[in-house]
Amino acid sequence: MATQLITRTFPPGPDLTPGPAPREGDVDLPTLVATLNQNKRMILLGTAAFFLASLLYVLVVTPTYEANAVVQVENRPAIPPGVSTNAAMQGPPPISTSPGATEVQLLTSRRVIGEAMTRLDLDVDVQPARLPLLGEFIARRYQKSHPGALSSPWLGLSGYGWGGDVLEVAHLEVPRELTGAQLRLTAGEGGQYVLSTPDGRVLLRGKAGVPARAGGTELLVRRLVANPGMRFDVTRRDPTTVMAALKQDITATEQGRNSGVIALTYANADPERARRVLDEVTREYVHQNVARTSAEAASRLKFVTEQLPNVREELAKAQAALNQFQTRTQTLDVAVQNRALLDRTIALDAGIQQLRIQMTEVANRFTPSHPTYQTLQQQINQFQGERAALQGQIRDLPDTQQGLFRLNRDVEVTNQTYANLLDQAQQLNIARASAVGNARVIDPAAVNLNSPAWPKPLPVLAAGTALGAVLMVAFVLMRQLFRRGVEDPVDIELLGLPVYASIPFSEKGRELTQRTGGRRRERRQRLLALSAPSDLAMEALRTLRTSLHFARMKTRNNLLMISAPSPGVGKTFVCANLAVTIAQTGQRVLLIDADMRRGTLHDAVGVRWEGGLSDLILGRIELEDAIRRVAGADNLSFISRGAVPSNPSELLMHENFSALLKNVAHDYDIVLIDTPPVLAVTDAAVIGQHAGTCLLVVRWGLNQQREIALAKQRLEQNGVEVKGAIFNGVEKRGAGQYAYTYYEYLPAPRTAGSR
Repeated sequence: MATQLITRTFPPGPDLTPGPAPREGDVDLPTLVATLNQNKRMILLGTAAFFLASLLYVLVVTPTYEANAVVQVENRPAIPPGVSTNAAMQGPPPISTSPGATEVQLLTSRRVIGEAMTRLDLDVDVQPARLPLLGEFIARRYQKSHPGALSSPWLGLSGYGWGGDVLEVAHLEVPRELTGAQLRLTAGEGGQYVLSTPDGRVLLRGKAGVPARAGGTELLVRRLVANPGMRFDVTRRDPTTVMAALKQDITATEQGRNSGVIALTYANADPERARRVLDEVTREYVHQNVARTSAEAASRLKFVTEQLPNVREELAKAQAALNQFQTRTQTLDVAVQNRALLDRTIALDAGIQQLRIQMTEVANRFTPSHPTYQTLQQQINQFQGERAALQGQIRDLPDTQQGLFRLNRDVEVTNQTYANLLDQAQQLNIARASAVGNARVIDPAAVNLNSPAWPKPLPVLAAGTALGAVLMVAFVLMRQLFRRGVEDPVDIELLGLPVYASIPFSEKGRELTQRTGGRRRERRQRLLALSAPSDLAMEALRTLRTSLHFARMKTRNNLLMISAPSPGVGKTFVCANLAVTIAQTGQRVLLIDADMRRGTLHDAVGVRWEGGLSDLILGRIELEDAIRRVAGADNLSFISRGAVPSNPSELLMHENFSALLKNVAHDYDIVLIDTPPVLAVTDAAVIGQHAGTCLLVVRWGLNQQREIALAKQRLEQNGVEVKGAIFNGVEKRGAGQYAYTYYEYLPAPRTAGSR
């Protein structure tokens, strides 16, 4: 007969609905709290494990130290040489830009970092060999307590460094095929060393302080402090890779908006290396900044120097022409009344000549649309307009005066231009020699040795503990979500199985079940009915006893079979203690452990498993020898499982088993049979053919509804009718979890005056 899963629905009416069910998607906080409280030990242990792991990480991990420096970049307007500040300001104002935005990129450019890498040999990586896991921690502790000293090898392991070992490589060149390969340098006596490849091939032998060269490999070890036999891993890394790593590790940020103040940071396990790298980067950046200013002055000086010979030649030609004209015309100088006109013309021509020189230089740096270029062009046009107006007045003069006027003008203009160029050359010489950039180091690179950048103990411990707590809570909730066992008797009754009793979870019963004797041969009872008769679980078993008393009036015999869908539901606990409670009413009870595979009822009642059911069926012993009395429980007898046979199912189908059940059914008021799980083996279906009553033990939160339905279906397919279920291990949870538990109702304590 097929059994279908039924979704629980409640008809309307105040008497039939157990309460307002939580809506789909709502969070049942009481249930969550109860689940976490049930698994609090696991959560605490997991959180403690994460805390210890975080603490171990803080103690063992190699700390990194952060170097920091501050650079200031001044925002100076660029004015071409020869152009006055007032003239430059006549053009449209330049777009305001932050000097730091550009200089940040220059600070971490390959040109700056590459120079620092070359000077410090950062493309050579040296790592001492350490004992795995704890070697770095041991060496660091020794160096801290014995600065400058070399530790002796531990346990004779001279190949590892234990603290105080130093290898400084000043220069290393290897063939192209060995670039990036991890070479091994083994220290010897008196500063001797051997450099070999990973496969053991010797590249060269040398001594600290002496250059060594062999087969395309060059090595200069500046300093070597190590025990003989200690190994160092030396790698000649690709410069491009090193620069990319440095560019990523060095952080440069502008402090504030358009402030021009740039903060640099760099972290490394070696604090001195971190300081030196950042110090070299800032120094090279300032040097290149000054070099840029000096180069600009040198470029302008070159242009002025190239113009001086041409202007000097033009001046000589103008003076010669003036002398020839004066000799031929017998004139000495321009008339006094025309002197003012000559001075104005000379000033305009000199200004135009100077502006054209400046425009030639500006054209090499800017496009014609640049504001500075446009300003110079406007000034030239203005001067040329004024000069054209003066040309009209000059044309009214006599021819002799005009010639003398023109030649004097050429001499004066060329002479002023030459004097201006000489002045500029002197100024640019001074500027090139005393060039000062617009960047300077405010705070040199420094490292705080008392406060590593990583790890930070408190944040790491707090984060590790919090992560552990979150992960353990998530694990508990996910396990509860996927387990999804039945937690309400209604879900069992919807399958057609009436719940005879709901047995609450007993902490005392769990302790008795898990208790082990001090010696293997010592047998101690683990019956809750005798150890704690007032426990709530025992009250539920007494209710079950009452229900069975009336239910057995309509059965065909007094054989009661108790089974379960799966192992671990507490079936043995229910059988043993139910047998004791029935025997306490004066009825003769026989408890049979029919689980001949893994039966443990003998541990609960405190006897040995030898001479039990399997031996009785095989005829090895008599019935009187198999039945044992249970100490402390009058009217209760017990048959253990016996030796584990190779064919338990076949033994149960033997006629001796049928005859045994018929005999004991007449001698006892009730016979309780503990069977193996239904879904595991077929033994329960065989035993159920003889039993008048069959009950299933279902574990709260463990057995799923589909699992219970399948067990019921399998028994019914074999002709075994399941009368009902026993809901074991029930825990009171949140809303919607209706555990029919029992209230503790003990006798009132007797007072001294009561009778």
